[in-house]
Amino acid sequence: MPKIPAGSDRPSTPPASSGTLLCFSHLRWDFVFQRPQHLMVRFARTMDVLFWEEPIDTDDEAASLDLREAAPGVTVATPRLPRHLAGDARRQALRELLDRQVGDMPGPLLRWYYTPMMLPFSAHLDAACTVYDCMDELANFRFAPPELIPLERQLLAAADLVFTGGYSLYEVKREQHPSVHPFPSSVDVAHFATARTGPAAADTSALPRPCFGFYGVIDERMDLALIAAIADARPDWSLAMVGPVVKIDPADLPRRPNIHYLGARTYDELPACAAGWDVALMPFAINEATRFISPTKTPEYLAAGLPVVSTPIADVIRHYGTVTGVLIADGAEAFVAACEQALQLRRDGDHWRAEADALLSAQSWDQVAARMLAHIRQVAEPERPHLTAVHKDRYDYLVVGAGFAGSVMAERLARDGGKRVLVIDRRPHIAGNAFDRPDAAGILIHQYGPHIFHTNSAEIFDYLSQFTEWHAYEHRVLASVDEQLLPVPINRTTLNRLYGLDLTTDEEAAAFLAARAEPVPVVRTSEDVVVSAVGRDLYRTFFRGYTRKQWGIDPADLDKSVTARVPTRTNTDDRYFGDKFQFMPRDGYTAMFAAMLDHPNIDVRTGTDFAQVQDTVDYDRLVFTGPIDEFFDYRFGKLPYRSLEFVHETLEQEWLQPVAVVNYPDEEVLHTRITEYKHLTGQQSPKTSITYEYPRAEGDPYYPIPRADNQALYKRYEALANARPDVLFVGRLATYRYYNMDQVVGQALATYRRHKAELQEQPPAAPAIAVE
Repeated sequence: MPKIPAGSDRPSTPPASSGTLLCFSHLRWDFVFQRPQHLMVRFARTMDVLFWEEPIDTDDEAASLDLREAAPGVTVATPRLPRHLAGDARRQALRELLDRQVGDMPGPLLRWYYTPMMLPFSAHLDAACTVYDCMDELANFRFAPPELIPLERQLLAAADLVFTGGYSLYEVKREQHPSVHPFPSSVDVAHFATARTGPAAADTSALPRPCFGFYGVIDERMDLALIAAIADARPDWSLAMVGPVVKIDPADLPRRPNIHYLGARTYDELPACAAGWDVALMPFAINEATRFISPTKTPEYLAAGLPVVSTPIADVIRHYGTVTGVLIADGAEAFVAACEQALQLRRDGDHWRAEADALLSAQSWDQVAARMLAHIRQVAEPERPHLTAVHKDRYDYLVVGAGFAGSVMAERLARDGGKRVLVIDRRPHIAGNAFDRPDAAGILIHQYGPHIFHTNSAEIFDYLSQFTEWHAYEHRVLASVDEQLLPVPINRTTLNRLYGLDLTTDEEAAAFLAARAEPVPVVRTSEDVVVSAVGRDLYRTFFRGYTRKQWGIDPADLDKSVTARVPTRTNTDDRYFGDKFQFMPRDGYTAMFAAMLDHPNIDVRTGTDFAQVQDTVDYDRLVFTGPIDEFFDYRFGKLPYRSLEFVHETLEQEWLQPVAVVNYPDEEVLHTRITEYKHLTGQQSPKTSITYEYPRAEGDPYYPIPRADNQALYKRYEALANARPDVLFVGRLATYRYYNMDQVVGQALATYRRHKAELQEQPPAAPAIAVE
């Protein structure tokens, strides 16, 4: 590395610089290419970047500064200090080197800190904006200096903005600073995707297969005992550990014939390492050092086409816990089992990659850098319109929610209206509650319970047919009653088998039900609906227990609309729905949503909450499909919802039940139904995948509870919504309605048509004037 005296000519920088970003980093540029390097090379496209490293102690008499160009526009500065310098003398030497170097650089100046430890010799600099990019909780790391915590307090007081490397860390830091923004590390998908087709590194390809790999820093965050346990449990597996060993004694590393420590690699070499693996590992210890980490490796491994097995890191669970290609296991035995499951997933083909690729399509370092830059410029140049700099974050519409309501609105606004639309969803995927995915057995399951498409509307069916081919399917449901499986809705077959009858005509069945019915003067509740139609015995057998479990409320206290949805038949029609159009998307709901949102005017960001972007994205109008009470900060209190818990299982048998769904109305049985997905998809497999469904009072909001007092509370929120013409409230949660899927689609289409007509009636706006 050439030695350049401080203050001399620096390496060349981009011709159009808009200032200088001075980055103080505890991680050396050449150590591991990660978050700091990804961001700095992107910021260097528009400004000079000086990357200031920790000093090197030397035997030199005078302090000096080594400078080199690490990337276009990025100069790495490494101070060289006489080793006898300490305390104030050391800080003074660093300050003088810094001042001489910065004096030659163009303004305005931005200060960017990865460590508070460099604040004492740099706090005096006059900066247009100071950023603390808190990528890790450094105080929790081994050998953290005692002065780090008080210096971090000083940095938080001095910083204009605080960015965090994950959401767990964001939840801590947001209590310590007024402007904290979560930016989980992203991924260069194209770079790591070369692992799918490119050759493997020579030392990796020479290892016996199957090969399980890890790359990254091997330090106190590694669960060394777990690595040893994996190697011992499966001596036929190769474990490839790629990366430098730091802060732990190499002698403490577990040594086994099948554990291979392959040393550090450059960023460019990582895809070739991954190309030789069958499964990627994240064997992190669960300790203070990993409490807030958000590993960049997760999306990198997925981009490389590898299933991932991780210990239960909070942010991995948060962002990837529902992704088929990511398995999370706690404890050595469970981790080995998850590795076996991931290996089988890989052997079964790459069908699981579609879900991961859809998730990765919304992630990029370019996007992260642009959003960070938008925050910085709001602080550094609040009076200046940054039309060019934040172009990627300028939209006509922001759509909150990528389920049916949001996706239909986005598609219509973009394709029909020609508008530029950003769609966000707090979940790590599109398709909302209709999200489906292949499980480890390759069977397409519905992550949030069965979704059966049916409609009488040709308009709705034709609209969705633009985005999917269909698989013909008529839904049938059985109820488990007295050790029998009986058709639901109740029909003539149900009555004959339940009561040992031989009713042969519709008229006979109708007469039987009429004899049992109990007239109700005014039908108000769900109990009234059923008892007045079929009597109290059938009500108790099929409706009361199921309804109590599903809604947590007795049917006598529930609006009549709930049970009115379920008909009673006198014929032998055992279809659950009688609609004209009954189909399932041939390739699944997620694929249909991906096609719907595949438009050049639509950008999608998953794993993104509205609170994260509302101040950083410039948009004209908002489409909100989330809970309306949440939008208004629960001003009048929370609207009641019922939630659900889903337990997915794969069974080593071809079939479990004769139909897709079996209901369990008995209150002694905790689950309400079991779904078997091959009935829905038509797939063939020697295994079968099922889901148990458990209603819950807490959790994600699924069903608005239809009661008069709840509707009265909603009306108060609706009045607030009506006073917001800049916001379109669409969907089940935003309008507090118990809609079927087709009804949500119909509502969204109608809302778009109305909105389009209103826009056409408005006078044309004055032409915008672009100001630089």
